[in-house]
Amino acid sequence: MLAIIETRKIFAGETEVAKIVFYVLALIVLVIFFVGVIRRLVVYNRGRRAPNFAWLRRRDPRDVPEVSERPTVPSSLVTIATNQTIIKTKHKVGVSHWLLFWGFIGLFLATSILSLDYDVLGNASRIITGHTYSFFQGPFYLAYNAVFDFAGLLALVGTVLLASRRWFSKEPQLDYTRAQKPESGYSRARIVIGDHVFVSGLLLILVTGLLIQGLRIDGEHFPSFEQWTWLGYLIGKGFAGLGVGAAAARAVHAWLWWVHVGLALAFVAYIPWSKAWHMLASPANLAVRDFSNVRRLPQPPADNAGYRSVDDLTPKELLGLDSCTKCGRCHVVCPARTGGAPLSPRDLILDLRQLADHKHGIPLLFDTETRPSPTGPMNEDGCLAGEVVVGETLWSCTTCMACVEICPVGIEHVPLIVQLRRTLVDQGAMDPTLQSALQNIATQGNSFGKSSRMRARWTKGLDFPIVDARTQHVEYLWFLGDFASFDERLMDISRTLATVLHANGISFGILFEEERNAGNDVRRVGEEGLFEMLVEQNMNAFAKASFDKIFTTDPHSFNTLRNEYPAFGLDRPVLHYSELLAKLLFTGKVAPGNLMRKVTYHDPCYLGRYNRIFEAPRAVISALGCDLVEMPRHGVNSFCCGAGGGRIWMDDSVLDERPSVNRIKEASTLDVDYFVVACPKDYAMFSDAVKTVGIEDKLKVVDIVELFAEATLSSALVDV
Repeated sequence: MLAIIETRKIFAGETEVAKIVFYVLALIVLVIFFVGVIRRLVVYNRGRRAPNFAWLRRRDPRDVPEVSERPTVPSSLVTIATNQTIIKTKHKVGVSHWLLFWGFIGLFLATSILSLDYDVLGNASRIITGHTYSFFQGPFYLAYNAVFDFAGLLALVGTVLLASRRWFSKEPQLDYTRAQKPESGYSRARIVIGDHVFVSGLLLILVTGLLIQGLRIDGEHFPSFEQWTWLGYLIGKGFAGLGVGAAAARAVHAWLWWVHVGLALAFVAYIPWSKAWHMLASPANLAVRDFSNVRRLPQPPADNAGYRSVDDLTPKELLGLDSCTKCGRCHVVCPARTGGAPLSPRDLILDLRQLADHKHGIPLLFDTETRPSPTGPMNEDGCLAGEVVVGETLWSCTTCMACVEICPVGIEHVPLIVQLRRTLVDQGAMDPTLQSALQNIATQGNSFGKSSRMRARWTKGLDFPIVDARTQHVEYLWFLGDFASFDERLMDISRTLATVLHANGISFGILFEEERNAGNDVRRVGEEGLFEMLVEQNMNAFAKASFDKIFTTDPHSFNTLRNEYPAFGLDRPVLHYSELLAKLLFTGKVAPGNLMRKVTYHDPCYLGRYNRIFEAPRAVISALGCDLVEMPRHGVNSFCCGAGGGRIWMDDSVLDERPSVNRIKEASTLDVDYFVVACPKDYAMFSDAVKTVGIEDKLKVVDIVELFAEATLSSALVDV
């Protein structure tokens, strides 16, 4: 009696001609695939300032180590393997994607192992020894089938879940309606078709693969060892239960095998010419992402003020365009789009990607927008800023970084937008109110257009002198920023903070008339030349002063002083005033009273998302005896007030709803009496918003130092 060999035949039932056809088709597919891959890599390699692939490992020598977040190889692998960036805000979607991801990794390994045994080992051993050797049998074969049937089930469940969401969900992020609608109209039907082709193709490949496995086992009369192929065995039993005998199973298997092979080969060829390319581009983009590129903006191109054509994009930016999965998360969280502005970070990336593919001769199968006239991404000869992407779209951005934070594939939208804004600034194409603010900053050093001699006017009324850090050494140099110095609504808050610091023996001083706007928003508007002039002026002022550390009440100034000024020589620690207040409380210098207030707290974008300072303000609020009720959107998911990126200097009357109003409406649903801020611009924006909403008597906007002063000083000092 012959011993049963626990294995299965490869190409069982196929003729020699059929084998040749298969390998010819596979060769053609591999050629199509690698031609597409090479064309894309060539495009990346041609990116600005990247003559070779050194961009993958190059670090700008001006990087500030403590704020750089370029991932290490191990952390990148962990992020990719765990799908962290997908799961973090959409748990169900992330889990579904994780099942699909690892299921297909398993199936890819299964195919590779089979090819290694049959095509490599089998052919090599036959040529060298005259005998065909195989490890695809016995215990290995049994374990192989048990493990990879599990991978197939994972992939199937993940694909079904994602397909169901794509087909049936009404979530706004899956709606491809543009935020900016061209006058001549547009259609994204091909993009929708591309989505369906992608997910349907994956589903058909999986289903046909499992069916032919069941048919094979049915056709072989259910060998007992094939129970290790547990999923295929169950499917085979299902066929048998439906009356499909061994002969019929073999007949159906013969043609369904070709259907499965045809689908699989077509999908491989499809990858570099479609949305499916993100399967390779996204992990690569996650491996090279770096949030410090948003905190510390890159320089403009050497030969242009900003980006004018796709040739100005770096390899990393081109890779980022190809990584986009059109998931729409950035579209939903964008405060500009929420307010009715013509900006969607998703649309911006899709437009730039379509233009780049068209210009570089990469034909996309589906996944393209069509228009009756050659505008937007069809305008190959147009300037990127103003023609391909309209100016109103670019000026709508608050640079809040919500899109960058939520992007599951690591796209950095904000630097791209700023590079495009630089071109608009160079062309003089900007809001008149923005132009006026920039002129004020250039001539007076502040956006209010007031004389620099008035910068310390807020100190009047204090019963103690403020130290001039240029003439006397201090521990802390207080960099106030424009709003804390000039806005009448904020002068009292500045005096309150000065009183708190003085009462607690903190050695601090200011620069008086020599302080200039720090330039954070000037740079994000796109005025790089003015930014550099401000840096030079402030650095000269710092050189005249004697201090150990800098603190500021303005998160915008905090961001640029901490992350961008070191490239120009600043070598002192920079703190936010909430950190200084927390230090006073937790070093025992202050014994606060118990305020017993119910409050909510707004995370400023440039303090929280940009610089990851979440705990210091909350620690202060809690230590003051307040009951903190978090808003639904808080921490890294906080919603922007609408002031950033120079928007505070622009006309927002065109918006359906200002972001600050949207935020106050969110806070109004909570059972709180106080809306706590830790940013002068937030105070200004939200003070107006509570009036707009009509709840200024129900919800009071207060600065965190006002609560601090009430709890630690005489109640007469501040009226909260």
